[in-house]
Amino acid sequence: MAILVDKNTRIVVQGITGSAGSFHTGQCIEYGTQIVAGCTPGRGGETFEAQGPKGEKVKVPVFDTVAEAVKKTEATVACVFVPALFAADAILEAADAGCELVVCITEGIPVMDMIRTRRALLGGSTRLLGPNCPGVITPGACKLGIMPGHIHRAGNIGVVSRSGTLTYEAVGQLTALGLGQSTCIGIGGDPVAGLDFVDVLKMFNADPDTHGVMMMGEIGGNAEELAAEYIKAHMKKPVAGFIAGTTAPPGKRMGHAGAIISGGKGTAADKIAALQAAGVKVAPTPAEMGATLKSML
Repeated sequence: MAILVDKNTRIVVQGITGSAGSFHTGQCIEYGTQIVAGCTPGRGGETFEAQGPKGEKVKVPVFDTVAEAVKKTEATVACVFVPALFAADAILEAADAGCELVVCITEGIPVMDMIRTRRALLGGSTRLLGPNCPGVITPGACKLGIMPGHIHRAGNIGVVSRSGTLTYEAVGQLTALGLGQSTCIGIGGDPVAGLDFVDVLKMFNADPDTHGVMMMGEIGGNAEELAAEYIKAHMKKPVAGFIAGTTAPPGKRMGHAGAIISGGKGTAADKIAALQAAGVKVAPTPAEMGATLKSML
């Protein structure tokens, strides 16, 4: 049972004709992902070409609007590679077109734009992953985002992280240890985003094909503390974790826009203590993430 995406997921890529959009769309198609449409205003009628998983040529129609793309191709998921100043509008356009899931890769979207976007999505049927995230992959079935597909192997470990780089590192370690992944989800590092740790943990908890979870957090906000509360009360599967930013000074942003200790809250020590109190085994260094989870299985 795949989480969020599977081999049958039909996807429209917004910003498919841009440099980032075209490159990563090509990578997704080569992995076997069903990219059925692209969307770039003013480029409707064009065709995007890429190489499929067997070396075959794949042609993807480009539309001016997501609504038209959804109507013509029955796409249910949108992936956003639109520049930051227009990305929030792109998310809302996909939601208005009826997309069930929007995966926003774009980094640097203004916080006020995302506050308005989150508010507009409340009560609707569209789920948002990101922004500023690597995307989601169900190994061997669907890769939607910017993660390197070759390091993933199908299996039974769910992976969720605020950091794209830590996701790849954890996956590389798990694969090397013979632990394949059910689904790997990057929730992004922005202060205002869509799906959070608790949302994803609930999905992993309900998924019969996920037998354990690796979660990577970082300083800033309280997402990890909320995840710890959920894990302590409801999680039925072993969870290993890692928190980045143990040496970060208060008030200094480290990497992600949301990774900042403010008002004495959001420190790595607080997050580690909360997770350990919930029964999560926290890796002391990034190099030990995979081994830490394996020791719990």
